[in-house]
Amino acid sequence: MPKLLSVARSTYMAGALLLMASAPAFAADPVQQHNSNAVWFENWIGLSNATLTVTVPDGTITVIAAKSGTPIYELDRANAPDGVYRYELTAATEKEVKIVNAIDQGRGDAQRDTQAAPFYASGSFTVERGVIITPKEINEEDG
Repeated sequence: MPKLLSVARSTYMAGALLLMASAPAFAADPVQQHNSNAVWFENWIGLSNATLTVTVPDGTITVIAAKSGTPIYELDRANAPDGVYRYELTAATEKEVKIVNAIDQGRGDAQRDTQAAPFYASGSFTVERGVIITPKEINEEDG
């Protein structure tokens, strides 16, 4: 019985360490938010130099850059076509990674062998009658 307890304790500790090691990855996962005329991201922890690229259903592309804080896409209600708007979000994290293929890493004191690890996310939102909406969930019933 003591051996079983030891194995269980070891498994628990390994799981706890794994969860703690992955916690920083979850800390910088922005969550898309919106109201009727804007899209932004919450949980903006440890990210900077963001670029939000939004593609409108008619093919128009809008790029919003933000050195710090979340980029915000504001809908032009008068000219907003209905449909699915797609976005790509890129940013720099606080984590540093080694530069693998150095092309231009600076000169003299500015030379670096690490860079900020990139963050990337993509998604979409829906516009109907000039307003950003939350699509209704469709549930299939067993039958």
